Amino acid sequence: MKLFIKKPIQQLLAATVESEKTLKRTLGVGSLIALGIGAIIGAGLFVRTAAAAGEHAGPAVTISFIIAASGCALAGLCYAEFASMIPIAGSAYTYSYATMGEFIAWIIGWDLVLEYALGAATVSIGWSQYFNEFLNTFFHVHIPFSLCHSPFESSITTTGMYAAEYGAHGLINLPAIFIILMLTLLLIRGTAESAVVNNIIVVVKVAIVLLIIGLGWKYINPANHTPYMIPADAGSVKVSTGVVNYADTFNHGWLGVLRGASVVFFAFIGFDAVSTAAQEAKNPQKDMPKGILISLVICTALYILFSHVLTGLASYKDFLIQGKEASVTYAITNFMPGYGWLASLVTVAILAGFSSVILVMLMGQTRVFYTMSTDGLIPPIFSKLHPKHRTPYKSQWLFFVFVSLFSGFIPDRIVGDMVSIGTLFAFVLVCLGIFILRRTDPDIIRPFKTPWYMVVCPLGAVVCLCMIASEGWENWARLIVWLLIGFVIYFGYSIKRSHVRRGVVDAANNPPNPKYVE
Repeated sequence: MKLFIKKPIQQLLAATVESEKTLKRTLGVGSLIALGIGAIIGAGLFVRTAAAAGEHAGPAVTISFIIAASGCALAGLCYAEFASMIPIAGSAYTYSYATMGEFIAWIIGWDLVLEYALGAATVSIGWSQYFNEFLNTFFHVHIPFSLCHSPFESSITTTGMYAAEYGAHGLINLPAIFIILMLTLLLIRGTAESAVVNNIIVVVKVAIVLLIIGLGWKYINPANHTPYMIPADAGSVKVSTGVVNYADTFNHGWLGVLRGASVVFFAFIGFDAVSTAAQEAKNPQKDMPKGILISLVICTALYILFSHVLTGLASYKDFLIQGKEASVTYAITNFMPGYGWLASLVTVAILAGFSSVILVMLMGQTRVFYTMSTDGLIPPIFSKLHPKHRTPYKSQWLFFVFVSLFSGFIPDRIVGDMVSIGTLFAFVLVCLGIFILRRTDPDIIRPFKTPWYMVVCPLGAVVCLCMIASEGWENWARLIVWLLIGFVIYFGYSIKRSHVRRGVVDAANNPPNPKYVE
């Protein structure tokens, strides 16, 4: 049993020829950059920033962003080389298949469900909270706590819209399921149409981020930045899912900053979602590296400035008690007098921004499974294209159901942490993949080359591994269980139906195994 059989790169490149049976090439470099920004700026900035600051890093969450960005930049260079060299859908799964073999490719493809599907679930939960803020701000009504929170959460605040529901328990997050349904319908309609909507949203939310940075800078209270890192004796805070104890190892000091980096890392996962659209790019060899790297650079600068302003406006503990998922509007409303209009505008922009993130995540997930299905590793239903729109519409509906189960019934903190550890794992394999391919196939045409790959590739893997190491044992346990489920599917289904495996001839020129020949 050859677990590490590789898919020939020539075979991968043959799949880039557009036909009626392939994805349609409609995206230019501008759309790819907007696609990256659309996925990057969202829950990571408006929700996970506050969570990382409140639980682990404090004001030093800016340093957490720098650490996370450095890992992403190193991995981004590797992604750019892969995307220009192998410009087809599938992202890290496809790259791993060509460099490290089918078993590793399966692991990473299965792992990407944690990144894209659960990423969409995480953002939809944040969307739900801001949607309630929107209803409360503009119409003075709100959805009952039980219908917009998971069964694992309870109301702990005695102020704001839920003051009268203190102690109430969640049942289901209906708004989160609603937005996933709407965006699923849009994605089924077509990629080009989805890209137009995304481009408009990107312009709006980048403008809002710049407004918050520019207007909020003068309201920064230096006392909120002192001490810059959370001290071990900062006490504890009661939150809706339990208690945050700052004496814990990864909740203060430099280790808290490192753990904060693994949390805000979620904010950067959008740039690699660009690579999943390679087969829909008009000129992927030139445009994919630009789309990945430019979107990453723009968003990193905005993140550092934004987190500095946000943690200067309010105390990091406020983000856990008063602000929660809607911490940005909380900070503006309470610490920027006279800018209530900005808080209202932010709520609308964040709703739009979150929508674009969910859009890109859902698209990325179905494109990964589209490629895995065309390889025979998962059922053909995942590569079934709509007869008119040429989008994987059946896959889109299946993932609507899957994502809704998480967004409707699991808290955002748990789902978000699963996303981060899954994505980091994918980045490690991408960095190693470029290093391996440079050694095993140095002559292949590379429109974009990772500079100083002997340093960049190992360093990128190490930085990402350090962030993985800071994850709690609960996240490691969830990752292991998820991978074990994947192994059952691979050995029970995929290995018998792999298109590459069924037609392979080994190095000794043995005939194909009859077991794998149609």
